[in-house]
Amino acid sequence: MDAVINIMRRELAAYFATPVAYVFIVIFLVLASALTFYLGGFYERNTADLQAFFGFHPWLYLFLVPSISMRLWAEERKAGTIELLLTLPVTLWQAVVGKFLAAWLFIGTALLLTFPMWVTVNYLGDPDNGAILAAYLGSWLMAGGFLAIGACLSAVTRNQVVAFILSVVVCFGFLISGHPMILNMFRLLAPQFIVDGVANLSFYGHFGSISKGVIGLADLGYFVLVIGFWLAANMIVLEMKKAD
Repeated sequence: MDAVINIMRRELAAYFATPVAYVFIVIFLVLASALTFYLGGFYERNTADLQAFFGFHPWLYLFLVPSISMRLWAEERKAGTIELLLTLPVTLWQAVVGKFLAAWLFIGTALLLTFPMWVTVNYLGDPDNGAILAAYLGSWLMAGGFLAIGACLSAVTRNQVVAFILSVVVCFGFLISGHPMILNMFRLLAPQFIVDGVANLSFYGHFGSISKGVIGLADLGYFVLVIGFWLAANMIVLEMKKAD
C-alpha cells in the first residue's frame, strides 16, 4: 500500500498546484448553493433537512466529475508520461488505485466544504443529523462511482474532450436507468428480470435511499461493486493500450 499512498499524495498535491482545483471547488460550491436556494426552494420548503441540497448532487456530478476524471489517463497518454509512470517500481493496479483515490479525496474535500449548509439547517431547525451524515456518505460514494467510470474512459483515448463526452454519456445512462421511460422501453423488448436488472443499475435510486438516512448493504454494495468493476476495467484498458 506504500506505493498507492505515494501516488495518491503526488496526484493530490498536483491538483492543488494548479488553479484547476480551486476553480472546480468554487464552481461546485456556487452551483450547489444556487441550485439549493433557488431551484430547490430551501427556505420555501420550511423543512429542516437537506433534501433540496442533495437532490441536485447527481446532476452536478454528471458534469463536474468527468471534468476531473478526463485528465487522469488521457493527459498521461498524450504527454507520454504514462510510460514513465509504469516503469517506476509500482504495479498497474497501484497506479490506477492511487490516482483514483487522489481524485476521490479531492472531490471529497469539495464536498466537505459545503458544511455551511449543514450549519445553516441546524441553526434554522432541528434536523435529523444522522440522515444528513448518511446523505454525505452516499453523495461521496456516488461521486466515486462517476469517477471510476470517468477514469476508465479516460484511459480509452488521448483526447480529454472525447474522454469527457464519453464519461458524461455513460454516467447519464447509469443515472437515468431507473427512470420509468427507460424501464417501459425495456419492458417492450426484454423479460422482467432484465428490466429489474436495469432498474437496479440506477445511481439515483441507490443514492436516493441513502440520502433519506437508510444505509442498506445493497446500496453500499452497489457503489463498491461499481467502483471495483470500473477500476478493473481501467486496468484492462491500460494493459491493452500499452503498445498504443
